[in-house]
Amino acid sequence: MLLKLNIPKPDPYRIYLFIMAMQSLGFASAFTVNMVYQVTQVGLNPLQLVLVGTSLELTAFLFEIPTGVVADVYSRRLSTIIGYGLLGLGMIVEGSVPVFEALLLSSFILGVGFTFISGATSAWMVDEIGQKRSANAFMRGSQVYQVGGFVGIFVSIAIASISLSYAIVFGGVLLISLAIILLLIMPEDGFQRAPASERESWSDLFKTFRKGLALVRGRQILVLIMVMTVIVGAFSEGFDRLSTAHILNFSLPPLGELNQIVWFGLISAVSTPLVLVATELVRRKVDLTNGQAISRVLSFVYAGLTLSVLVFALGDSFMLILVGLWMAGVFRSVTHPMTEAWINLHTESNVRATVLSLWGQADAFGQITGGPAVGFIGTISSVRVAISLSALMLTPLIAVFRRTLKQES
Repeated sequence: MLLKLNIPKPDPYRIYLFIMAMQSLGFASAFTVNMVYQVTQVGLNPLQLVLVGTSLELTAFLFEIPTGVVADVYSRRLSTIIGYGLLGLGMIVEGSVPVFEALLLSSFILGVGFTFISGATSAWMVDEIGQKRSANAFMRGSQVYQVGGFVGIFVSIAIASISLSYAIVFGGVLLISLAIILLLIMPEDGFQRAPASERESWSDLFKTFRKGLALVRGRQILVLIMVMTVIVGAFSEGFDRLSTAHILNFSLPPLGELNQIVWFGLISAVSTPLVLVATELVRRKVDLTNGQAISRVLSFVYAGLTLSVLVFALGDSFMLILVGLWMAGVFRSVTHPMTEAWINLHTESNVRATVLSLWGQADAFGQITGGPAVGFIGTISSVRVAISLSALMLTPLIAVFRRTLKQES
């Protein structure tokens, strides 16, 4: 008589939480110290630092459609597994070969990997457990991700105390391990291939772009939001890529032999609760159904962001630049949800995805075009000057918000 093994069917909900935990641990392990690694061990100059980030953005921008076809036509599961495998490979390449050309290759691999998981994992979740239950899964997954990332910071510090490159490689190994585990346990019972008429293609991309432009042109407030987004994108790439180099130009207060590593871990650890508090305050205090209220609050937020970045760039003490950095992080954390709510107020449901897609393209365009210029200035002048220039890139928002307040009145 054959024995029947009562093996429980994998629960997609639990698998999703496992994915979020492993992803956050892998990302935190690698990304807590990767900029320190690029500055101190690879020796990148400001222009090279920005070009590494720009290459990732450009790759993701170009590969979003072809990788989306895999998720729509073949399998959400397959797309997710490929994505995490590539992300892990990209991290291993970065940590194993400390030269600029290898970092460009790593950015390319990471960019493609991000596009494979973009939307695929969440779409898989909805397919498997339905829209209603998946909403709770996404909220719980976000919480797991925050906790996993916080733990990952200290894992990164511990491994980086041996070698910065080991921490980055370890993050890559975690994500490749995740891909292998998902290959063994990840179910896919609810997926149905999209009909040929509904599959995305390059022609669809340009059709969507033209349709989005037509919709936005007809609504002045949306034009202004897109202009704002391009300006902010141009600012963010240079600031994100050069902030670590600026901190390293200071003599970090002594914390023992692990001086640099511990400081960057602590900086990341302090940022997490500050950001959580800021987003909760906005959720409770700002009327996100009122366009004029959103416009007014965002104008103060971006003014605070500009001032914070200038404090960070021009501060003459380590504590002062930390305050500037933390405050900049707080201000930036609330801009995305507020802007998304603002766009939703001015679009109907049948065109919302198109406009939000255009919003993302506007941000990518700003980063791709603005970042290299800031990096070049940092190379021929100084990182301090380059970051100050990034902050000043935000000043045209004064005129933009004057117009938005008139439109919303």
